[in-house]
Amino acid sequence: MKRRTFLQAAVAIPFIAKSIESAAGAASQSEDWRTYEVNTKLKIANPAGVSRAWIPLPYIVKTDWHTPLGNIWNGNGQMKAVIEPKYGAEMLYVEWKAGEKNPLLEVISRFAVRNRSVDFSKSNPNAPGLSEAELRLYTEPTELIPTDGIVFETARDITRFAKTDIEKARAIYEWVVDNTFRDPKVKGCGWGDIKTMLETRYFGGKCGDLNALFVGLARSAGVAARDIYGVRVAPSQLGYNSLGLGGVNASKGQHCRAEFYAQGIGWVPVDPADVRKVVLEEPPGNLEINDPKVVAIRQKLFGSWEMNWLAYNTAHDVVLPNSRIKIPYLMYPNGETRGKMLDQLSPETFQYAITVQQIKT
Repeated sequence: MKRRTFLQAAVAIPFIAKSIESAAGAASQSEDWRTYEVNTKLKIANPAGVSRAWIPLPYIVKTDWHTPLGNIWNGNGQMKAVIEPKYGAEMLYVEWKAGEKNPLLEVISRFAVRNRSVDFSKSNPNAPGLSEAELRLYTEPTELIPTDGIVFETARDITRFAKTDIEKARAIYEWVVDNTFRDPKVKGCGWGDIKTMLETRYFGGKCGDLNALFVGLARSAGVAARDIYGVRVAPSQLGYNSLGLGGVNASKGQHCRAEFYAQGIGWVPVDPADVRKVVLEEPPGNLEINDPKVVAIRQKLFGSWEMNWLAYNTAHDVVLPNSRIKIPYLMYPNGETRGKMLDQLSPETFQYAITVQQIKT
C-alpha cells in the first residue's frame, strides 16, 4: 500500500489516535533504513459481560536504529493509548460494553529500522549517561528477576576476573551461551523465572528465559541491563533460517532481546538466546557449539542486532490498565471476557492475527 493511500484510508477510520508520520523522513536518513507495517486484528470469541484487550504498540523512543511512525486503530469498542508509568511502555487499551456480541479491533502500526552495531574500539562522546533514576531502574530486581541470593552468587563467580562493564557483560554472555539450551517444549517465549532456573540447574528455556538470565546476572554484577520485548517482522538476511520470520504471519513471531549499558558507549545490544536458537534449529539442526555458523552468530550477537524485528518496550511486571492482572512482560496481545483472561499464547483460540509487510518509501 502506498503511503498516500494509507493516509487517506486512515482519515476514513472512525477511531484514530496517533497519526502515521512521514516514513520518508526516517527512511531518507540512510539507505539502510527499512519501513514496515504491522497489522493486528483481534476478535473476542464468545464474549460475556465487559470484554477488554491490551495491545502492545511499537517502542515510542526514537533511536539510531528505530523510528516509530505512528499508529491507527479501528474497532467497535472504546479505545485509547495508554503509557505504562514505570517503563514508558505504550499500549492500546480497548473496552467493549456488556452486550457487544462481536468485539472487533484492528491496529496498524508503522516504524522504520536499520541494523544496529556497536564498535567497542571507539568510545561515544555523545552517549548519554544514565541518570540516578535510570541506573536504579535497570539494576533493580523484578518479581521474576531477583538480584540477590543465588543470582548474585552466580554473577559474582562468573565476573570474578572482570573489571569493566563490558568485561562483566561479556563474561555473563559467554556463560549463558555455554550453559543454557533452547527448550522447544517451553510455551511461547518463557516467563524468565531465573531464580528457579539457577536453583534447579535446569537451564532450558526460550528467549524470555535465557535473555532474562543475562539481564538478571548483569544487574547482580552492578551492570545496568534490560530486556526489550518485540516481534520478528522479516526473514534474516544473514543466512540463518532460524533467525527470521518465514512469511507474513507474525502471530507467533514474538522475540525478546537484551541490552546492557557501558560507560562511554551507551546501550549495547546482545542476544544469547538467539545463539542457542541457531544451535537447535538451524538446518540440519542440533549443531555443535563449535559449528562455524554458531561461532559466527555468537560473535555477532554480542554488540549487534539484525533489525528484522520490531521493539515494543522494556517493561516488567506490567499491571494492565483497568485490571488487577499483572503480567511479567507485555509482548503479546492480551484480552479478557467472562471475567477471565484469554490465553495470550494461543492466537487461534484467542482469535488474533499479526501480519507484516515492508513498505517501499
